[in-house]
Amino acid sequence: MSFLWAIIAGLVIGLLAKLVVPGRQPIPLWLTVLLGIVGAVGGNALATAFGVRDTGGVDWIRHLFQIGIAAALISFVAPMWARRRA
Repeated sequence: MSFLWAIIAGLVIGLLAKLVVPGRQPIPLWLTVLLGIVGAVGGNALATAFGVRDTGGVDWIRHLFQIGIAAALISFVAPMWARRRA
C-alpha cells in the first residue's frame, strides 16, 4: 500500500512542481510522477537534515523542500527530454 501512496504523492508533488516552473515542460505524466517521487524523498532527507521533518502541525517546510527539489529536477530534465524528442 505504501507503493500506491508514493505514486499518489509523486503525482501531486510533480504536478505542483510543474506549476512552479515557468514555461511549458514537454515531459510525460509518468516522468512527472517519477520526478515527484524523487523530489519527495529528497525533500524528506533535506527536511531531516534541517530538523524540520516532523513539526507540531502541517509540515509546510518539508512540503516546500519536496516541491522545490521536484521543480529543480523538472527544470533540469524537461529541456533534455524536449531535445530527445526533436
